[in-house]
Parts: sequence; structure tokens; C-alpha cells
Amino acid sequence: MNIRKLLLATLFVGALIPAAQAAMETLDQVVAIVDDDVILASELRERVSALTQTMQSRGMDLPPEDEVIRETLDRLILESIQLQLGLRVGVRISDQQLDAAIEGIAAQNGLSVEQFREALEQQGQSYAGMREQVRREMIIQRVQAGNVNQRIQITPKEVDNFLATEDGRKLTQAEYHLLHALLPVSPEASPEQVAAARAQVEKLLRQIRAGQPFEQVIRSSTGQYTFSGGDLGWRKAEDLPSLFADVAPNMAKGATSDPIRSDSGFHLIYMQDKRGGEQIVNQTKARHILVKPSEILTDEQARDLVASLRARALADEDFGALAREFSEDIGSAAEGGELGWTSPGQMVPEFEQAMNDTPVGEISEPVRTQFGWHIVLVEDRRQQDMTSEALRNKAADFLHKRKYQEELDAWLQQIRDEAFVDIK
Repeated sequence: MNIRKLLLATLFVGALIPAAQAAMETLDQVVAIVDDDVILASELRERVSALTQTMQSRGMDLPPEDEVIRETLDRLILESIQLQLGLRVGVRISDQQLDAAIEGIAAQNGLSVEQFREALEQQGQSYAGMREQVRREMIIQRVQAGNVNQRIQITPKEVDNFLATEDGRKLTQAEYHLLHALLPVSPEASPEQVAAARAQVEKLLRQIRAGQPFEQVIRSSTGQYTFSGGDLGWRKAEDLPSLFADVAPNMAKGATSDPIRSDSGFHLIYMQDKRGGEQIVNQTKARHILVKPSEILTDEQARDLVASLRARALADEDFGALAREFSEDIGSAAEGGELGWTSPGQMVPEFEQAMNDTPVGEISEPVRTQFGWHIVLVEDRRQQDMTSEALRNKAADFLHKRKYQEELDAWLQQIRDEAFVDIK
């Protein structure tokens, strides 16, 4: 029996069973064997039904039924292969990670988790079933990333070549998020009227530079001197209005321009944010000692141990020697806890906060992170120009993403060809 006929038979099996036989148990049927797994008719039926409902709700034309069945079965086969690969290498999604993913999905729909659950149930969908499907998709994403990323190699020469192209130059251009305000002044206005308008603009500008929020000050303008304008959004330098193109690149984040005169009146622009371009970052050079709670060391005992190590270091014992003896950070213990120069965002937030709050030459109080208890010795701080590195990283990331789908398709075809698949 081919898949289409099998699906049609199973889709409507409940309707075809006479009422007198309704109490009889109908056994599910296997539609495909995939390595050590099987795909059941009920799985295929549910997936086809969900796909059909989604397409209908979006007003999309449905493909021929046999095409929907064939493509859905192919997708289930690929999912099964990837889930089995994940099982073999120990990929796991914790309940905490799954909860965070569900919260993200709910937030994207403007709902709390409880509201999201109620919305699903009102649509006749199972919340537990949805959670399990999200878990499966997260496992598949990890399996794909682990296997596909190692197939992609971006060489320095590729980055150089890309940066030399027009696309490369556009990608790495600085971007500016500007707010704009205009006080209209007629081109026929008298010198006295222009001077009065300028005086009003400069009055508001002083309020802004004294610390009052730009938007609040602009909204407060009324009567003859009412500003118009709004949020210009993110724009690259080449996409800025010509009037602002020479001004914006020289503005710092949070700065407001001097009045800009045009035939329309007086303009003010506010640098809400900027990204790309010159990137000077504050770096910290530090060492640390990590002690992890365990079955034989409670969380409180781990904290007490790092506190005692801190006291010993403050009493002039060598921090590096203590790190080599006691630290459980495999990556740094042998180097005396040396972390080198770190940039913002490189460490987990609790560790970074403790490091930032500690003066140079001093040792932090014990700090708890997901890894355990730490003490941090801050050795030095500096400002580092990371512009070139940031641009190259951005270009490499772009090239990686461009290659990813191509490599993913090739990998999926490979694992499909190598798998044992028997379609019934």
C-alpha cells in the first residue's frame, strides 16, 4: 500500500468504524522505519493536519494532497535521523532551557506563558505536546549546528576579499540611530524672526545638554515655536539625509548636535545609539580562583573556602600559587588563574560585575556564578582599539551565515543517504 492510500485510510479511520465497533481498539500503523526508530501513521496524520491548518489560516493555497504527505513524511524522516544522532552524542535540553525558550515564544506573541498556554488550549492544541515539539526542535538545532559549523572554514583571505567588495564595505559601515527635531522657519522670514527662532532652539538645546531628555524637551515646545520630527531609526552614513551626513559620524552616543540651518528651518539631531565604526573597548586583565560545590562540598563550604583563599592572598600569599593548587577552572588553573585581557560581554554577568567593581591591584569578595564560587584579582585595565578585529569578525560571521544553509543542505542529504529508511 502506498503512503498516500495509507494516510487516507488512517486519517478517517474513526469515521469509517461503525458505531457498534466504536469500543474496539484500533492499532496504529508503521509508515516508515528509520534506523532504530519508527514513524507511525498517527504522527504523520497529526503533522499533515497541523500543516494544513497553518496554511489555511494564512490564506495559502494547498499543494496536491499526495505532495503534502510525501514532503511531510520526508521531513519526519530527517527529524528522526537527527534526533537519533542527538541521542547518541548525549544532546539534552534541560527543563530550565526549555522554559526559557517557551517564555521567548510567548513574549514574541505578546503573551505571558500562562496566557500562551490558554491560547493553545482554546485552539484545541496540547501545551504539553507543544513543549515536547519545541524540545525536539532545540535538539535538532544543536545537532545541526554541531555538525554543520565544523564543515565551514572561513579563511583570512576570504575575509580580506569580502571586505574589499562593495557588499563588504556596506556591511561594515557604521550605523547611527538618530532622533530628529525641526523648528520650521519660512524662507521668507525676516532676520528678526530667524534670530528669534534660533534663540528658542538654543534655549531648548541648553536644557537638553543640562540633562533633560531630548524627546521630553522637544515635546514641551508649543505655540509659534513647536518642533516636528521623530525617530529616523538605524541608518548607515550613506543613507543619512545629506544635511546630517557630515555631522552624525562625529557625534558621541547621547550627544545632541548644534542647530543645523536649512531652507526648512532649524534642525536638532540626537544620537540615540551607534554601532560599528571605531570601537574602543575597556579591557580588564585578571586572575581568578574557582571552587565548585559538589557532593562532598556544599555551596556554603565552597564559599567559605574561596573566602579563606582570599584572606590568604590578602596576607601576601601568592595568588597564582593558590590558583594552581585550589582552582577548579581547568582552562586557567595551570596558569595561576590567568584570564588575560577580557572585553565586555566575554564573561558571565555576575563575574563581570564583580571584576568591574574591583579596583586594580585588589581582590574581589567571593562571587557566585553558574560555575561556582570565584574570587577575582584585577591586575590592570586599559582601553583597546578593537575596530579592525570587530570589522573582520562581522565579515567572517556574514560569510559563515552565507555558507551555512548550503552546508546544511549538503549535510542533510548526506545523513539521509547514509540512514536505513524503509517506507512501508
